[in-house]
Amino acid sequence: MNKDWINHLIELRARLLRSLVYLAIIFIGLMTMAGDLYHWIAEPLLRLLPQQNAMIATQVAAPFLVPLKLTVITTLFAGMPIIFYQLWAFVAPGLYKHEKRTVPLLLLVSILLFYAGIAFAYFIALPVSFRFFISVIPQGVLMMTDISAYLDFVLSIFFAFGLAFQIPIIIIVCIRTGVISAETLRKQRPYVIIGAFTLGMLLTPPDVFSQTLLAIPMWLLFELGLWIAGKPQRTGLRQPEK
Repeated sequence: MNKDWINHLIELRARLLRSLVYLAIIFIGLMTMAGDLYHWIAEPLLRLLPQQNAMIATQVAAPFLVPLKLTVITTLFAGMPIIFYQLWAFVAPGLYKHEKRTVPLLLLVSILLFYAGIAFAYFIALPVSFRFFISVIPQGVLMMTDISAYLDFVLSIFFAFGLAFQIPIIIIVCIRTGVISAETLRKQRPYVIIGAFTLGMLLTPPDVFSQTLLAIPMWLLFELGLWIAGKPQRTGLRQPEK
């Protein structure tokens, strides 16, 4: 192994350790409010539950482990900009000039879109879904949601919406790198709309409102990606200048 490879590995290790230190600081800060953090994420359901219904813990250690799990995942979400920055600082020296201008913007927009997807899920999608679930509770049945199952459900929704909101970035990269043309994607628009509603059906609770709440943003984000990618660009992603 030559000296350059060793230097790259040393730098990579240093940046990974730096990221872990930052994440540890964030985790310690969030751990002091782990209970409040879980109450915040449970709020969309708690404020809709009838008075006689409640959330429960079916395992002895769940009241401790569930907030701990949420804190770890929240730390990763909150630390995404730090992680991406460290990775960017590691790979930037080997990129073309136009890539050094374009990639940071794409990474920043990707992170913001991921956060926007989570916010959309928390403030809009989850309340609509929970209203549906509560409305179909049979008479005489109490809704006693396990806190661990609830967290898994909410996190799956967050990931679904966070990933769905990456559609503009995927469209832009595919078009600008020549993987597919904007005209081809425009011709496939009807299939994209059908696919959006199909994914909405698979990734959300079994009601038309939740399905539509995911499908329509996916379709609009697809159109946004097409519009941005179709605009004239001063520097393409494939320019070979150093």
